[in-house]
Amino acid sequence: MAKSKNLVFVNGAWMTSGCWDDFRKPFEKAGYTVHTPSWPLLGGASAAELRANPPKGLGSLSVGAIVDHYQAFIDTLETPPLIIGHSFGGLYVQMLLDRGVGSAGIAIDPGPTAFVIPGPLSLLAASPVLARIGAWARPFTLSFKAFQKNFANRNSLELQKAAYERLVVPTSGLIFHQAAFSIGTGVHPKRRHQPLLVTGAQYDRTVDTFTSRGVFNLQKSSPAPTEYKEFANHSHFLIGEPGWEEVAGFCLEWAKKYA
Repeated sequence: MAKSKNLVFVNGAWMTSGCWDDFRKPFEKAGYTVHTPSWPLLGGASAAELRANPPKGLGSLSVGAIVDHYQAFIDTLETPPLIIGHSFGGLYVQMLLDRGVGSAGIAIDPGPTAFVIPGPLSLLAASPVLARIGAWARPFTLSFKAFQKNFANRNSLELQKAAYERLVVPTSGLIFHQAAFSIGTGVHPKRRHQPLLVTGAQYDRTVDTFTSRGVFNLQKSSPAPTEYKEFANHSHFLIGEPGWEEVAGFCLEWAKKYA
């Protein structure tokens, strides 16, 4: 019996794993067994329930704990998976590959690894999280206004409202401080042997193209295949907004070549 071809999707901050509901379909059609595990503390409840009652301990949930959580899940799989992450999930993909986990990775508009300097739009988007008193131990929920401005800014009001209600959840404040000050987010590209694709989006105001290119410039020192793709006319919500098929299609073709 043939072993399964596994794919693990890793969502970013402020999103439930339901953000992959459409994006996963082309991969399933191509024969992948798709897994969408939730972040620690964020499984088993709706987005509205989590916004109303953020889980205890969420504010101080660390990058390391989240990556450990995904590694523990991946270790249960029969074969090493392709790992695809969005935003902070793209940072976690890089860290998992750095640990030798997974067969290949795709970091879609990824959060910056240690010593990658974020661009000005990314810094502005993160500033409300970082500026709060004791922010490193408090959960933070993205407001609808901020979601409109920085996350789904290329979309209709109707889509923005529907996506916010269904997908947006509180997230850890600590992870933003770790990313901002390069604490526990380091990788060593020269020891990475798995292929990696990094993407950016023209109108991304959360992980601007300055940041995504910075991630690629760090990662391209790896001896493994490392590529960069920038998608025109997309926001940070490129995995769920109109035109997501182009993004998924490119990632799938890249995976056929390298994964």
